[in-house]
Amino acid sequence: MKAWTLDGIGSPLSVEEVPDPRVRSGGVVLRMLAVQVPAYTRVLVEGGRGGIATPTVLGIGGIGIVEEVADDVTTVRPGETALCTGFLRSGRVAEPEEVLLGWTGIGGRGATTATTDRMRRVWRTGTFAERTVMPGSAVLALPGAESYADPTKLTFLPWLSVAAGAVERSEMTAGDRVVVLGASGQMGGAAVLLALARGAAQVVAVGRDAGSLERLQALDGRVRAVRSVGARDADAAAIAVAVGGDADVVIDALGPTPTPDLTMAGFDSVRTDGTMVLLGGVRQSLPIPYDQLMRRRITLRGSWMCSEETAFRVWRQVQSGVIDLSALQVTTVGIDDPAAALTQAEQIRGLSIAVLIP
Repeated sequence: MKAWTLDGIGSPLSVEEVPDPRVRSGGVVLRMLAVQVPAYTRVLVEGGRGGIATPTVLGIGGIGIVEEVADDVTTVRPGETALCTGFLRSGRVAEPEEVLLGWTGIGGRGATTATTDRMRRVWRTGTFAERTVMPGSAVLALPGAESYADPTKLTFLPWLSVAAGAVERSEMTAGDRVVVLGASGQMGGAAVLLALARGAAQVVAVGRDAGSLERLQALDGRVRAVRSVGARDADAAAIAVAVGGDADVVIDALGPTPTPDLTMAGFDSVRTDGTMVLLGGVRQSLPIPYDQLMRRRITLRGSWMCSEETAFRVWRQVQSGVIDLSALQVTTVGIDDPAAALTQAEQIRGLSIAVLIP
């Protein structure tokens, strides 16, 4: 079968003929139908997103058909359409350790351990391939997905699910005023859709890409766009005008940024007794003022990945139309030219995605 393989960080991503994966204890073999190619994939390949166990078949997430299951797997059945999350937990409640298979990312304190190294070493078949084998706990059956009109749009489910985890942790309720930082990115766009589906009275989408912000604003009359200028005071003032005061909830879905200014502008925008959830990939230390956090009684939370229950709820919301994916623009790429596919992926933003059809 064909697969995108990575021999080492900094090596080019190449398409190779590799053996078909074989089912193994605890595992599920999937025939991949469609996989989103994140915009930052080239950065990851070049080492800009942390380490990865190589050589490996690269790829995270995706929609596939279950072909085989091990005797000890009861979560999915052959023939079902399923979501591959790539999210693997160690199972230790007292010392949880989590990794993203076929990708970078380690949960908890973000440090590698003997356990996380072993988890990533044992499972090296990512989803940028015609077939993959994944642990059963990283595969979620999607009842009714075989009838969904456009399966390529279902590749956005992992992003929606992770964003839903953050929205749930914010405890936002219908009628809340929500600010999404990094809204012109794909995770931020997902957070906007989730806030709308949850009944936000107003969603202020803050980002840098004007085109993406315009598309978000066109989604719903409740969305107001703010283009960030990268200065804390100016961005906070623009957010306040758009919100009409202070926000009940701020969701930070920013990627790597040169300064923490926009995140702190979001902090400045939270009302007394409000909540801010950090969801993105900011690599900066935040200068959180103790007195403001205390006196305004702000709840500050982190959110990484999500539960299977959250992902399943998101699927039901998509299936029923509560989450509307009609605005999602899909560009499909083939498996034979990974370099061209990565170039296409990094040129699109927000509610536009590149999808590999293996």
